[in-house]
Amino acid sequence: MSERVLIAVTGASGSAYALGLARALLAQQVGVDFIISKAALLVLATETELTLPPKPRAQAEFLTDYFSATEGQIRVFGREDWMAPWASGSGQPGPVVICPCSTGTLSAVATGASNNLIERAADVALKERRQLILVPRETPYSEIHLNNMLTLTRMGAVILPASPGFYHSPQSIDDLVKFIVARILNQLKLPQTLMPGWGEQAETSND
Repeated sequence: MSERVLIAVTGASGSAYALGLARALLAQQVGVDFIISKAALLVLATETELTLPPKPRAQAEFLTDYFSATEGQIRVFGREDWMAPWASGSGQPGPVVICPCSTGTLSAVATGASNNLIERAADVALKERRQLILVPRETPYSEIHLNNMLTLTRMGAVILPASPGFYHSPQSIDDLVKFIVARILNQLKLPQTLMPGWGEQAETSND
């Protein structure tokens, strides 16, 4: 499986966005790699009914079963796994999506901290001019947060806040999650049917 996307999950609220994105990618036979922080494990258990095991290999097996993925379609790397392909520009060339992205991770990426594999993978994406999408979930934003977003935008990253719209008349939380997942898929240039584009809904209703 040549095409892979890295989903780095941090401790910000919004675990459902990461799960929804993974589900959409896997449905298109895209390989999904995960890096899941310790804080993300706690948030995931708090916001959903999922309690992941602590070790990456066990997490990969759990998620493969949870998503009914094919063998090898999901890989999980530890935050200190410096031999992972995402840790080097000569390794995995795919897009990096930090979803959800905590403001602490946002700051670390903006300053090139690279203290763990999530930060290093983002740093590699920036230096290699590869696609980096950050999905922050915080409110309100401080000047520090906004400055970090501006810094990363100027570096070529995409800041895609987890701020769903309401023009599609959402009927459930899942509809709100799909809105953000659809926008991420649009950025990845992948087809999606989760959400009609602007104007498409009106065209459909006028048929």
